[in-house]
Amino acid sequence: MRLFALALAAFAVQTDDFVIIGVLPAIGRDLDVSTGAAGQLVTVFTLVYALAAPLSAVLLGRVDRRALLVGALLVFCAANFVVPAVDAYPVLMALRVVAALAAATVLPAVLALATHLAPDGAAGRHLATVMAGMTGAIVLGVPAGTWLGAALGWRATFVLGGGLGALALVALLRWLPRTSLAAPPSPRGLLTAPVRRILVVTVLAVAGNLAFQTYLATFLAGLSGVTPTALGTLLVVAGLAGIAGARLAGTLVDRRGAHRAFGAAATAFAVTMVAFACCWLARPVPLWLTVGLLVAWSATAWAVPPAIQALMLDRAGREHATAAMALVSSTVYVGAAAGGAAGGLLVGVTPGAVPVLAAACAVAAVAWSALPASRRRRPADEPADARW
Repeated sequence: MRLFALALAAFAVQTDDFVIIGVLPAIGRDLDVSTGAAGQLVTVFTLVYALAAPLSAVLLGRVDRRALLVGALLVFCAANFVVPAVDAYPVLMALRVVAALAAATVLPAVLALATHLAPDGAAGRHLATVMAGMTGAIVLGVPAGTWLGAALGWRATFVLGGGLGALALVALLRWLPRTSLAAPPSPRGLLTAPVRRILVVTVLAVAGNLAFQTYLATFLAGLSGVTPTALGTLLVVAGLAGIAGARLAGTLVDRRGAHRAFGAAATAFAVTMVAFACCWLARPVPLWLTVGLLVAWSATAWAVPPAIQALMLDRAGREHATAAMALVSSTVYVGAAAGGAAGGLLVGVTPGAVPVLAAACAVAAVAWSALPASRRRRPADEPADARW
């Protein structure tokens, strides 16, 4: 149940990150700002998270993990529950900054605790379970928030975020024991050459996937005539495949090692992207083929994060897990921004070039991860098959 509480916390903060996308026009109309200005609520949340996560991990590394998560979730809930009383855009923006600061504390701590509390040989599966909570946010949390906002008004969407945070808070208070981790390293001590290598791998892998995911609707419409209504259903199916892919990757990490798991997941993702690119040349293609490839894309894309996180822990050491997970979380946003920008340039030329870019990024990530790297000293009790 401890793991369920951690996954629920990840589900809550990840839902809050993306859920307002579906109610941005309503926010703009009600607060008398443009939809573009309302969209900056998402941008600011992302930027604050990316900058704050490593700082939070270092500055709060000595705080008991249970107390840290409880405090951060209290702030997170308050920042969302206050929204119904807000009638000014600057105040709403300030609340999103507060929520992002809380999320930047919660998610790295949750990922670190998942590995810290895992029995020997089960760290990969624990990471995959937390990732399943994050995937579930996309599959269930975001659609639920969009529906609630349409039915009860956009402020109800934020109340949902606060409610999910409150449920996670209750679960953590009930099941999570007091847990102290080792003191965090200095930033200079953490950013070793092997750790920097994993950060580059993360940027490449995330950029490739987000270049494709950001313009998925445009690509699928041109490939098989997928309508927005049909896309919503397909994304639910794809999200379920993503949860399965993350779980499979976690098992592979524990059985074969993080490096092999990452290589297998990223290679499978690249093959799927190549298949999508070939189908674009033969468009239109039958919907059943598109659905099959969409399921493969989601499963392989969500199989990559648990493997990357395990690679980072392998290089940074579990004693520095919180800071390492914070670095990975921040780097994910860098890769997302780069992928979205690159995909935007290509989609204007031809959507068929986007999966080619995604495949190239995945191949580059695998190649970069396979280059010889200096090894940190391995503790005597660490299994050799966990190494690169």
